[in-house]
Amino acid sequence: MATLVLDNGAYTAKIGYSSEEVSVIPNCQFRSKTSRMKTFTANQLDEIKDPSALFYILPFQKGYLVNWDVQRKVWDHLFGKEMFKVDFADCSVVISEPYFNFTSIQESMNEILFEEYRFQSALRINAGSLSARRYFRAEPYQLCCLLVDSGFSFTHIAPYCRGSRMKDAIRRVSVGGKLLTNHLKEIISYRQLHVMDETHVINQVKEDVCFVSQDFYKDVAVAHGIKKGFCKPADQVVLSGKYKTSEQILRLANERFAVPEMLFHPSDIGLQEMGVPEAIVDSVRSLSQDMQPHMYGNIILTGGNVLFPGFRERLEAELRSLVPAHMPVKVTLPDNPITYAWEGGKLLANDPDYEEMVVTRDDYEENGHFICEETFDI
Repeated sequence: MATLVLDNGAYTAKIGYSSEEVSVIPNCQFRSKTSRMKTFTANQLDEIKDPSALFYILPFQKGYLVNWDVQRKVWDHLFGKEMFKVDFADCSVVISEPYFNFTSIQESMNEILFEEYRFQSALRINAGSLSARRYFRAEPYQLCCLLVDSGFSFTHIAPYCRGSRMKDAIRRVSVGGKLLTNHLKEIISYRQLHVMDETHVINQVKEDVCFVSQDFYKDVAVAHGIKKGFCKPADQVVLSGKYKTSEQILRLANERFAVPEMLFHPSDIGLQEMGVPEAIVDSVRSLSQDMQPHMYGNIILTGGNVLFPGFRERLEAELRSLVPAHMPVKVTLPDNPITYAWEGGKLLANDPDYEEMVVTRDDYEENGHFICEETFDI
């Protein structure tokens, strides 16, 4: 039986068969101002010629799957003939869901997977648990790890000890990629150019030019000293469009590092919460003294936001100043932080014990949601 692994993120879906490689695909629908009547789904974004003023239709809000109509359309596209050609009669699925997911959402997912798509078996699991499995497979001698998952909606800190999640020590920081992009839109719109409708473009700007400052006040002083812009040579100006309009220029100074700074100081924009370093310390302090050194020495970064240049170095430096001197601090950035959980799902799907972890469609039809609640540790 084939096994499909789907890390169903709020911004992108990481999907692929357990015998193949992963594909990272937008988990949403789009509408464009140039073709208002047509809705584009998932990777059909590549068909849009003008990416300006793209309107996103997201299945997730505040980290939870609430718009099932959009999610069904995305899944129909992913499972269909154009993409993965899923044969539901001979396919199992591993699918991720958020920490502390609502029971109503879990039940809806059970119904859709078993009753609408009719998968032969399914395993619902937190993405963090998949990442932990991936880490422990790579580091078989380690007992514990602390996962920092900074994604689209939230940043979660979750400690894991061989085979179990420390549920009471999980912490959430309400800062994610969506908030960073929206804040960058507001700053640029206030200071120079109205871009509140340009979510897609500004998201690309954020990913391309933003970085985490190692010394915030020093970088602010440098940015403040930049008083004068420059004119581009005529031979470097790009002309486009029917009327040969020249390119638009965004002048970014302290915005480049002030936006990712929200991950470390959410209070800068009025969020009365701890930053990521303080949340890590608060999480680890809730654990036993014996486990704390192992957690600080095995911090793993996952999610799109950890790809900001300088994030790992800044986090390690701040933790070093907060953690007792006798404890080791090591922060690891994997080569593939976005697909790290999916790789854990691939390992899980190929595990000899996989069949004992799933709920089959026959089990579900006989026992309903109860069997899923008993089997899945969410």
